[in-house]
Amino acid sequence: MSSARPVLIVLAAWSAERLGQGHTLTRALGPRAVLLTTLRHAQASGLPVLLVTTPELGGEARGILGWGDMVIVPGQNQQRTISEGYAIAMGVSARSNAPGWVLLPGDMPLVQPSTMQAVADGLSHGPVCLAQHEGRDGRPVAFSAELYSDLIRLDSDEGTRRLQMRYPAHRVGVDDPGVLLDLDEIDDFDLLRRSAGVPDNLTMPWQSDLPGSYKS
Repeated sequence: MSSARPVLIVLAAWSAERLGQGHTLTRALGPRAVLLTTLRHAQASGLPVLLVTTPELGGEARGILGWGDMVIVPGQNQQRTISEGYAIAMGVSARSNAPGWVLLPGDMPLVQPSTMQAVADGLSHGPVCLAQHEGRDGRPVAFSAELYSDLIRLDSDEGTRRLQMRYPAHRVGVDDPGVLLDLDEIDDFDLLRRSAGVPDNLTMPWQSDLPGSYKS
């Protein structure tokens, strides 16, 4: 039996036009930008990490991941609109031999590493697994290898919504409000941080176990 783990795909394929100045992915949340915080937590999960992103954001992430752990999508000069489904398809295709894929948006830096682990482990119960907090479905969401053909055909902003409706989903209850909090709207940035009880320096209980983390 293979000991391979599902791949954690961090989705950050926003175009330069959508990013704009001061977009939350590059905005500081404590000592790091939002995307870099998400990546640090992803690494702490112990799962293999792959970042799907643009050239601009790939350069920002270079201090955490090597280019071999990134998929760079077409830049803003391409005619094609970068949709979530397209980004997912590219990431899954790049790790086609994985036993499954855990999908996490790059603007969800409050999701705990233990939650990512739990969702990955939940694939043992079925082809789809997602995090749930206080009865509300959130992210990340994971898909097993049997859905590979469906995932690589995604090509819209609907992303995985139809797949989650088509296949039975196992829900993992977690004590992690971060699964419900994406920071896509700058106006809600401070409100969302406070609602999760996150202090300005983003010091979380699980971070104390990460050697040398969150100090630069």
